[in-house]
Amino acid sequence: MKEEFIRLLQSTGRQGIDQLTEHLERLGFFTAPASTGFHLSRDGGLLEHSLNVCKTALRLRSAMIEMKPELEERLSESSVIIATLLHDICKSDIYIKKTKYRKDEYGRWETYEGYDADYTHFPMGHGEKSVIMLLTLGIKLTADEMAAIRWHMSSWEMPFQSYEARSSIGAAYDKYPLVSIVQAADNMSTHILEV
Repeated sequence: MKEEFIRLLQSTGRQGIDQLTEHLERLGFFTAPASTGFHLSRDGGLLEHSLNVCKTALRLRSAMIEMKPELEERLSESSVIIATLLHDICKSDIYIKKTKYRKDEYGRWETYEGYDADYTHFPMGHGEKSVIMLLTLGIKLTADEMAAIRWHMSSWEMPFQSYEARSSIGAAYDKYPLVSIVQAADNMSTHILEV
């Protein structure tokens, strides 16, 4: 999966991809889980999730262009790849392995290896953190890529409750079709492919 991820990123022709992948390796991106217990809560889950979102988004892009051909100019394949593969890099450094407890089929407590999250390293939110990390690492993002990564969580984001956030995401939907593609692909991957 790691080779496929890197190959897809390199296919965009974006400068700085080699340095980015080295940085992701150091952060633990390729071995991190996708969540503490919701989806793909296992080693390598974040990598698998990112690839699932990318593949789903590329299919959604094709379907939308087939239905509305003029979208092709506004939905470049490279933007879909960048936004989907990198939407969750904010999770690279937050997971900590931990012994957890659960009840077995007989109602007895048992231990298992799980994860907790530590958000203190760079507490900047979710989508915002991914955008900031990418820009800090020298990856040039287009406005639609930044919006899609920033808003990929939609109403699951706490700031979404503010008037400013609701207005911003509404404008992002209207201006950048990539936002809807990434949100849908993330949601479909999490709740259909990864259950």
